[in-house]
Amino acid sequence: MAVREVVTLPHPVLRQRARPVTDFGPELQQLVDDMWETMHAAHGMGLAANQVGIPARVIVVEVPMPESDDEEPPPHAGERFTLVNPRISWHTRETVTGVEGCLSLPGLAGEVERYKEIRIEAQDRRGKRFTKRFTGWIARIFQHEIDHVSGVVYTDHIDDPEKVWSVTPGEEEREEAKAAILA
Repeated sequence: MAVREVVTLPHPVLRQRARPVTDFGPELQQLVDDMWETMHAAHGMGLAANQVGIPARVIVVEVPMPESDDEEPPPHAGERFTLVNPRISWHTRETVTGVEGCLSLPGLAGEVERYKEIRIEAQDRRGKRFTKRFTGWIARIFQHEIDHVSGVVYTDHIDDPEKVWSVTPGEEEREEAKAAILA
């Protein structure tokens, strides 16, 4: 495994629609392993392949545990998800606004409206198809990462400049986690 460089805007791969994965061989397995290592090294909660410069429809997500035992863990805390060729096949009409940050937009956080509940169809890292339903904060994380493999970043959903603010670089996704736990 290796830590790869996380690309930031304006790198063109972040605006590129990632290609579907058809080969589940050693190259993909290495990419997935490297993505996990890179996400952990960067203290992220999610990472899309194009964030490490590879325009492939692959995302990894891990919901962090609370930083103290006094905090209630969010749903799916500690769970890890690898999704290949993910797509949102259904969503509620209801939306919720929440705080997001991104490793590819260092030093920024913002309020984004997302669907409250979604169903995702994807494949695992070995190619097995599955469907999962998510609600709340984890649904937000998956929408954020699926946007990445579609060439979209979270600030594309924000039309009011006052809904984006500066944070200490490296704290983008921690802001998101704190907001979700306090919600």
